[in-house]
Amino acid sequence: MGCACRHWRTGTLFQSGAASNTRGPHGGPYATVIRFEPRDVVAIRSQSLPPDHGTLARDYDGSPMAKSDHMQKRYDALVAEMKATHGFRVRRWRSAMTGCAWIVRYHNGEESRLIEAPYPRGPMSAAIFLHEVGHHAIGFRTYSPRCLEEYHAWRWSLEAMRERGLNVTEAVERRMAESLHYAVDKARRRGLKKIPVELLPYVQRPERKPKRRVTPKQTRRAAAVVVKPVVIPASPIAQAATSVRNAMRQLWLFGAGR
Repeated sequence: MGCACRHWRTGTLFQSGAASNTRGPHGGPYATVIRFEPRDVVAIRSQSLPPDHGTLARDYDGSPMAKSDHMQKRYDALVAEMKATHGFRVRRWRSAMTGCAWIVRYHNGEESRLIEAPYPRGPMSAAIFLHEVGHHAIGFRTYSPRCLEEYHAWRWSLEAMRERGLNVTEAVERRMAESLHYAVDKARRRGLKKIPVELLPYVQRPERKPKRRVTPKQTRRAAAVVVKPVVIPASPIAQAATSVRNAMRQLWLFGAGR
């Protein structure tokens, strides 16, 4: 009975485990699994997001998702093109803006390319989807160290968007910078001595713009007209009446004290 290694990669590094018990559908009882998970994958959700174009109103970066059928058809065509070109299968559409790409190689020589990603409905979800496709496009272990492979996958994703006229927002570029900074920082903690030239701009943590959400109540307050009170000086008669009233109050307090 053959033995296969199961390699799980989280972020930028591999951890080798024991023999895999993954069974192949074509006769071989075991398979070699190479799995990639980006830094922001915390757990696999139990529910997937079907490609229902009207489910969400906004993408991860806050930009409006495809409002028109024409724009959504472009995203649908993008998914179909990537599947036909790179021959992968989507195991599950994720509701979160996270992704995963891996290859299953069977002992009979066959292999399956798989990804999990959000269905493209806007710039951020399209970038993450293409990022996972990019790992299959450039090939696993083509670049070393692992953080360099992450850089090329992000670069491939953004170039694919620009070539097809899709909007690459500032939030998408910030997401790429944060992901690569995390990859570089993790690789350095794991003992990376020489940082590739391509990753030098991502050594420092990128600045993040504070998210300020304006509530409807704050909007109403901003729209309200602020009226400052106007102080009108008292007339001489009013001032004299006030003085008499204060004097009588002092005499009353003096008498009560006795």
